[in-house]
Amino acid sequence: MPALTDYVANFASHLDETLIPLDVEALGKKAILDALGVSLSGSVSEPTRVVVSYLQDLNCQGSSSVLGTTLKLPPRFAALANGTSIHADDYDDTLQAETGRFQGIHPTAPVLAALLAAGEPRGISGRQLLTAYQVGVEVACRLFDATHVNHILHGFHATGTCGMLGASAAVSRLYGLSTQETSVALGIAASQAGGLQENFGTMVKPFHAGRSAECGIVSNDLQRKGFTASAIILEAKRGFFQALGGGFEEQRLLNKLGNPWSFVDRGIWLKPYPTGSLGHPAMTAMEKLVRTHDIQHKDVKKINLKTSKNIHHTLLHHRPQTELEAKFSLEFCLAALLLDRQCGLNQFTDEYVQKEDIQNIISLINYTGFTAEEELQNHHTIVTSYVEIVLHNNQSFSLRADFGKGNKADPMTENEIADKFRECADFAKWNKVKTEKAISLIQNLEKLADIRELTACLTF
Repeated sequence: MPALTDYVANFASHLDETLIPLDVEALGKKAILDALGVSLSGSVSEPTRVVVSYLQDLNCQGSSSVLGTTLKLPPRFAALANGTSIHADDYDDTLQAETGRFQGIHPTAPVLAALLAAGEPRGISGRQLLTAYQVGVEVACRLFDATHVNHILHGFHATGTCGMLGASAAVSRLYGLSTQETSVALGIAASQAGGLQENFGTMVKPFHAGRSAECGIVSNDLQRKGFTASAIILEAKRGFFQALGGGFEEQRLLNKLGNPWSFVDRGIWLKPYPTGSLGHPAMTAMEKLVRTHDIQHKDVKKINLKTSKNIHHTLLHHRPQTELEAKFSLEFCLAALLLDRQCGLNQFTDEYVQKEDIQNIISLINYTGFTAEEELQNHHTIVTSYVEIVLHNNQSFSLRADFGKGNKADPMTENEIADKFRECADFAKWNKVKTEKAISLIQNLEKLADIRELTACLTF
């Protein structure tokens, strides 16, 4: 058996932080800025409200901050709340699968939530946070890449599986664990890994990220107290890869960690819309068509939409009635862009989803999937999308998109992410002075002596 677990654990334990390239470090800081912004809007979401209410009922006091609140909880519970809030609006980053594979993973939410909660009581520095964060995100992304396609096709959500192991590796690094100790922590985490796609469009999806963050801490805390687990959990015949997907592709993991880094390889998408990223190419095309041709919704006769069948299957709510369903409804997203020329946080309410104009536009959308032959002949990416708007006068406008805004080919700038942070903070009615200080601290995170200065800007 290839020594996959030992390889991952050794990377986490012995990575020389000076070997992290400057462009990778810069992209990591931008992703952290993005995630902490969406944690503020996510902190006032219904999924986070329910989780926080549950945690308050436990009457546990601690020294780790629940972002967007006055609460201080034990690290594991703060990680659960913060991981849920970062992913609550589906506005957090995504590593898309390679062409010919399926879906993606949200790497930052579980990794960063675990590190903030575990690191705050220790007063870790921004540099320590950045290094452990890079470890966790890289492990999560490369484990996702190595999983057999059945991992996704059978219904697992990689953020709740590979994301959990990424969070565990990150906390191991933060705790200074040895390779062997890290392997055991990964073994403990792997037995807790889960998350089912059927729950997309419900509160459980962001809970996957929160649970992954929590288990990343629990697994390491148990290991440090002498708890035992298999040290070959990745490659074992009854281990993680085999049980959750029927195997792995060794060449996608061995010698791949940091070679090259996922941040600069396919790149990790930062989102301009608070929805499932698989729909963003079609949304990008729709917004361009509507704005370029000044299309009014009352002039539209029909809309033809084509994506891969995988996207059609994943964005599964084709006639949504709630805001959570709407986040996984490409038809809703296109309808909002046609009606309002935007699809942001303010569009995702039950009342807006149920608006007569929105539901009428949704009924005009003919959504079909590309055939395998079309995808091959036309050189599609994993997210290639086609949008055509036909007017009542039979004039039509169409556009193909092979990627969306936020992709490596069309990235969001640091200024755009800072503005997104402000948008999320405003949505949560956050203090503007704290907002600007938080942005500045994150942009200079490697110079921060104690992350408690940052968490103070993100809590009351």
